[in-house]
Amino acid sequence: MVSVEIEPPKTYVSTFTPDLTGDVPLQYQPVHMFGKNHKGSTDDLKFLLGGKGYNLVGMSNLGLSVPPGFVISTEVCNVYLNAGSRIPEKVWKEILFGLKQLENDTGRKLGDPHRPLLVSVRSGAAISMPGMMDTVLNLGLNDVTVEGLSSNFGEKVAWDSYRRFLNMFGDVVLGIPHHAFEERLTSLKNAANVKLDKDLSVDQLKQVVKAYKDVYLNYNKVFPSDPIEQLYQSILAVFNSWNNPRVIKYCEAEGITGLLGTAVNVQAMCFGNMGETSGTGVCFTRNPNTGDKELYGEYLVNAQGEDVVAGIRTPEPISKLKSAMPLVYSELLRNINILERHYNDMQDIEFTVQEGELFMLQTRSGKRTGQAAVNIAVDMVHEGLCTIDQAIMSIKPEHLKQLLHPQFSSTDSAEYVNSIVSKGLPASPGAAVGKIVFTPEDAEKSNAEGEKCILVREDTSPEDVGGMWAADGILTATGGYTSHASVVARGWGKPCVCGCSSLAINLESKQLTITTGKNEKITLNEGDWMSINGETGDVMIGKKTLRPPTFQDSTVLQELMSWVDNRKRLRVLANADTPEDAYEARINGAQGIGLTRTEHMFFAEDRINVVRKMILTTDPVKRQQALNELLVFQRKDFEGILEAMDGLPVTVRLLDPPLHEFLPRLHREDKVPSSSTDFVIDDKFAEEMEMSKEEIIHAIQRLQEVNPMLGLRGCRLGVVIPELVEMQTRALVEAALNNKYNKFLNPCIEIMIPLIGSASEFKHQSDLIHKTTKQVFNENYGKLVDIKVGTMIEVPRAALTASEIAKAGAEFFSYGTNDLTQMTYGFSRDDVGGFLPIYLKSGILEKDPFQTIDQNGVGELIKSSAAAGKANAIVPHFKCGICGEHGGDPQSVKFFSDLRLNYVSCSPFRIPIARLAAAQAVIEEELAKKKND
Repeated sequence: MVSVEIEPPKTYVSTFTPDLTGDVPLQYQPVHMFGKNHKGSTDDLKFLLGGKGYNLVGMSNLGLSVPPGFVISTEVCNVYLNAGSRIPEKVWKEILFGLKQLENDTGRKLGDPHRPLLVSVRSGAAISMPGMMDTVLNLGLNDVTVEGLSSNFGEKVAWDSYRRFLNMFGDVVLGIPHHAFEERLTSLKNAANVKLDKDLSVDQLKQVVKAYKDVYLNYNKVFPSDPIEQLYQSILAVFNSWNNPRVIKYCEAEGITGLLGTAVNVQAMCFGNMGETSGTGVCFTRNPNTGDKELYGEYLVNAQGEDVVAGIRTPEPISKLKSAMPLVYSELLRNINILERHYNDMQDIEFTVQEGELFMLQTRSGKRTGQAAVNIAVDMVHEGLCTIDQAIMSIKPEHLKQLLHPQFSSTDSAEYVNSIVSKGLPASPGAAVGKIVFTPEDAEKSNAEGEKCILVREDTSPEDVGGMWAADGILTATGGYTSHASVVARGWGKPCVCGCSSLAINLESKQLTITTGKNEKITLNEGDWMSINGETGDVMIGKKTLRPPTFQDSTVLQELMSWVDNRKRLRVLANADTPEDAYEARINGAQGIGLTRTEHMFFAEDRINVVRKMILTTDPVKRQQALNELLVFQRKDFEGILEAMDGLPVTVRLLDPPLHEFLPRLHREDKVPSSSTDFVIDDKFAEEMEMSKEEIIHAIQRLQEVNPMLGLRGCRLGVVIPELVEMQTRALVEAALNNKYNKFLNPCIEIMIPLIGSASEFKHQSDLIHKTTKQVFNENYGKLVDIKVGTMIEVPRAALTASEIAKAGAEFFSYGTNDLTQMTYGFSRDDVGGFLPIYLKSGILEKDPFQTIDQNGVGELIKSSAAAGKANAIVPHFKCGICGEHGGDPQSVKFFSDLRLNYVSCSPFRIPIARLAAAQAVIEEELAKKKND
């Protein structure tokens, strides 16, 4: 049975009784007022007020025109979710008291038939999540209060606000699909021959309201006429939205953890839908794509806030506001200058104009591209708006990642220009090439299968965030610079083209039809290749060629990174195995090489069979011949790497992996080869090995192990085959001598012994290295190079006996955090994918320990062993560092900096990110110390 709305009395008294829980202890005040009559403290309360509430209080304190309201804290959300989805009685009393103060501030009362107060109910987590949670506008309307609002502001405003409220409340609070309302609205507009919502007459708006009420009936839902009940249900809906799939996926994508929940912001409505002197807008104080000092945004006349971000109507560029409403524009500029100076950062602002009066509804640090982030940071330092430390802290790792992404090869070439079939708004820069998909689910599927894709949509909504994160680029037919697609894509560094009106999308047939500038129609199917340029708005058919990034070309970026390098304590080195990698690393700011993996050199086509011969033969003479051949290759490789890193340290790890990785696999003759080591052992191969096929098979069988990762590898190889250590040491020392005395360079070489578990293993290998080094020096008539010998700590026993290893003469410890994590947890890196996602989802693990260092376990081993190594080292200038890929993870870098390690080493493309993280770690540490002092 469907309930029928009962009208409230002419003098409003609420009869609603909420379902509350008993008092729950709260650590903080649950409700915080804001507005011109309230000066609240914001010190360290962002976690409690959420970003939106925190900044509303901040703008009020600055004297800006902010509609009054109150914030219900994130702590209340946390209590609500943990108390069976019920608000504590004490908190509800505080909410009603806050409402009473708001009524006094505005001279209006919620539910009053003559001067009704209308409010918005908005979410606001401590970290900005654009569009992820829920909002309700115009709350407080019913069949009685709409008449009161009509007498105050006119029928058009009142009934337009009423139909908006019915739509949003039904959608957000009661779960009625938004399209159910849109279909009724579209039908009525078509019947009235009206194109835009704002052109509907009062009578037509009344018809829309009636049609929307019918939607409630069709879905067996009750619209509560009591405004207090409306408020209660809307607050609950915002709290509940904290656990919706949109928020969960967004937090996963952004790596957001540890928040209490969302705050709820209850704020007096101001009306942008009151005619041509009213409107609403969204703008950035600087261009979020380029960083240029110019207003960037849009506004709509006679509209409310959601109209702009939803992309329902095509807005006007913010620059046109100057001529349309000059006084409003002038005040907006004044407010922008105040906010940038106060927050020391570029701001993303929402505002409403009600009959020529400007109201500030929100400010927050604006999402921006990598290029914009760098330009804004440097410019604001030069303008005296922020300090160098604040500029460094405003840069996120994702910003630098974007600058390391490829771009289109040549946008001026005829091939590029002729392939452009459409053009939209350049909403988020970058180059994206991928196969067309039309749904978020298909985008996520493509991503899981390793396929690049472009998500093509009419527009995007918060429900699409999973697919948006998975896609390589986003293309929409509608929407502007501040639409949902633009804001989210820009924050994630995803190339995005919006408002491409020439697109016609058929979701049923999964086809896209593009009308070109020549009025030709081109139809593309799901799975066809497409390229988009988020910097120019170009849309192209097919796979366009990409070029690598030019990180070193930007003088502004180099200035920023010079500030970064002056503030960091950790040295940042590279993991590089070839001269090309070494050159790239140096361009990206590497201060040396912390890991050169010699096994990668062995897999080259011109030497893999020499390696196999060395492994398989049992003849010492033939083994030495193979080693002599490998010596030539190794020496040349080392010379190139040392030349690229002239004057900087290069740490070479001796051969580490199990020998079976270099050998052919044994299988039946009829098996199809599936890899470079998977082939039939034929006569030609046997001849090259100078062995019979039977001898080769026997040798391979002899080397097979049940658990090769814990078998004959690392330093154990050097103990069993000492000639291998001698060859690699000789190759490196001879390369260094050649570079020093023949090329007049300054090689700085270090040899790292892998996988030791005891001081005696280190001593055995170290003695062999020093003996070989001395022999090479003698052969070269006393020519010398400096050389350090240290070890890779990747076995827990090595970490536990670090003092003994240091006393044995180790000159450095380099932590192989990949293997150390594997052995500490007992997880196989190769097999962890079968259960790790479940561990993460269920909360057994907060983060993937192979991506972010496990501080309590692996981190403790590093901390204690580094301290033991430094305390017991018998050589001067003993050092400790990281050479696993954790060295490029920002959270891990901060931990290593706090431990006072000497360096981190990571992949060349992650070096700028590690440099930034190292600097931010020092700044954060100093800020924390200053706060505690």
